[in-house]
Amino acid sequence: MFLVDLTHTSHTTAQTGIQRVCRSLFRALKEKQPAEAITYDPYEQGWRPLASWERRNLSSLETATKRGARWPLAAQLGGRARRVLRRRETPAPAGTGLIVPELFSPAVAANLPRLKAAVSGPRIALFHDAIALKFPELSPRKTVARFPGYLRELLTFDAIAAVSEDSRASLVDYWQWLGIDDAPAVRAVTLPLTHTPPRTAAKVTVGLAPLTILCVGTIEGRKNHLALLEACEQLWGKNREFTLRLIGLANSQTGRAALEKIQALQAQGRPLRYDGPVTDEVLEAAYSECEFTVYPSLIEGFGLPVLESLSHGKPCICSARGALGESARGGGCLALENVDAPSLAAAIDQLITSELKRAELSRAAHQRTFKTWSDYTDELVAWMKAVSRRETS
Repeated sequence: MFLVDLTHTSHTTAQTGIQRVCRSLFRALKEKQPAEAITYDPYEQGWRPLASWERRNLSSLETATKRGARWPLAAQLGGRARRVLRRRETPAPAGTGLIVPELFSPAVAANLPRLKAAVSGPRIALFHDAIALKFPELSPRKTVARFPGYLRELLTFDAIAAVSEDSRASLVDYWQWLGIDDAPAVRAVTLPLTHTPPRTAAKVTVGLAPLTILCVGTIEGRKNHLALLEACEQLWGKNREFTLRLIGLANSQTGRAALEKIQALQAQGRPLRYDGPVTDEVLEAAYSECEFTVYPSLIEGFGLPVLESLSHGKPCICSARGALGESARGGGCLALENVDAPSLAAAIDQLITSELKRAELSRAAHQRTFKTWSDYTDELVAWMKAVSRRETS
C-alpha cells in the first residue's frame, strides 16, 4: 500500500498547480496499485486516512477563491475528542511506500519521522520549484520565511522527484552551496498534462478583426501580469483590436498591483476580461475560444498552462528560460529571451498581425505528443522501486 500525504489538498478545493498535481497523481496511482491518501490532523495530533468529507475535496468541482486549508468545526472538535479519549499515541498508517507531493508545513514536517518509520519501502517527496529562493521579492512573505527550512527537511527523504530538469538543478545546486555531501538522490520526473483534450483546429481570424488572447495562471508577482498588461496597453494605444482574457486565482499580497492595473484598464474601457478561478469546463471552453495564449511568467517549476495551451493546438508566447524553455522546446511556442513589456508587445503584435505565423505554430503544437498521468505514474513507481532507504532519513 502506497501512502500519499494530501494534508493540504484534502482541505481545500483550490486548483493551484500543486493542488492539480496532487489530485491527478493520487487518482492515477490508485488505478495502478493499492494507494491511500492520508493527512496529518493537527487537532487529533496524529496521522490518519482521509475522512469522507476530505475525500470529497479531492474530487470537488467547486472553485475556491482562497488557497488556505479549511477544517469544519465538527472536524476540529472530533479530532480534539479523539486526542483526549485515546489512551496512547495512535500509530501512523503503515505502507510500503510514501509519496509527499505537497510543499508541506512545519507542523507536517515535525511529524514526518513517525510516519516514515511506519513505511517499509522508499519515502520520496516531489519538489516543485525554488521560486521563493530565487525571487523572494515576488513571493509571499510566509513562503520566503518557510523555504530554507523546507529545503533542509527534504534532506530527510530517501529521494526527491523534481517536476522538471530546471527544478532538479535548482535543488541540487542549493544543497551543494550549503556544502551538504550526503543529500538524497534527485531525479527529474517531468509532469504530464492533467488530461489530454480532443484536438481542435485553431481559428483563423482574417486581418485585424478582433480576437481573444488568453492568459491562464494565478495573479501573483512572479507571473508577471503587470508586464503583460503594459504590453497590451501599448497595443491598444496603437489601435490593435483584441480582447485579453485572464483566468486564475489572485494572491492578495503579491498580485495586488496587477489587480489594481486590471481594474484601471477596465475603467478606461479596454477590452480586458478577468474571470478569477474557473471550473475545468470553463477553462476548456476558454482554450477553445482563444486564438493563442500568453504565459508571461518569469520563473516556473514546470509551467503547466504552456502545455495545456499546446495540447489544445493553441500557440503560446512564453519565456525561453528555465522550465518554461523545456516546455517550449518541442514546438508551438513563441519563446522569448525576455518577458518584459516591450518584448511581450512585439510578440503579441506579431501573432495578431500574422495569420501565417499563428498557423505555423498551431501546426507545430498539433504535432506534439504529451505525457499522461498514467505514463507519469509508471515512471515514478518504477523509479521508486529502485530507490534505497537512507539511514539518515
